Amino acid sequence: MIPRGMVHGRFQPFHHGHLAYLRGAAERSAELYVGITDPDRRATRPEPADPLRHLPASNPFTYTERLVMIEAAAAEAGIAVRIIPFPVTEPDLWPDYVPDGVVHFIRLFSPWGDTKTTRLRAAGHRVEVLPAPEGKAVSGAAVRDAVRAGDPAWRAMVPPAVARFIDDLPEGHALDPRPAP
Repeated sequence: MIPRGMVHGRFQPFHHGHLAYLRGAAERSAELYVGITDPDRRATRPEPADPLRHLPASNPFTYTERLVMIEAAAAEAGIAVRIIPFPVTEPDLWPDYVPDGVVHFIRLFSPWGDTKTTRLRAAGHRVEVLPAPEGKAVSGAAVRDAVRAGDPAWRAMVPPAVARFIDDLPEGHALDPRPAP
């Protein structure tokens, strides 16, 4: 058991794969931080290792909306977390956001995971790769696409607390699940 662990992601929206990520890190950490990357959507920049991550359609939720989703899903799962902003693409800012001595947990599914791991280690951070034997069973893009298409299959991809959150989105939200009139 390590004193402080940290997971991070865009969580656009928070789904079952993210919950598995939290569980894996929580099992190894006395205190778990969740870093919400790209906290300011206007400051999100292109990343060659993940060419769609900066697009508005890939980022329908604000920092606060993501924080609320994560808090609700973690509480529902019985996982204590501390949620913080994490400007993942701006290593010069990390000292102001990343708690001292934290171990970053990563699940590797794409070149972007390798890029994050390399950057974190280059900045002197300890990184541990969490196993993901199930692979990437769900993605934020699949959830967003299903919600936008009015396909109820998205509900099986997210924790119940997140489904309730999405159900309560105001009309006109960037991921408004209601069909246009």
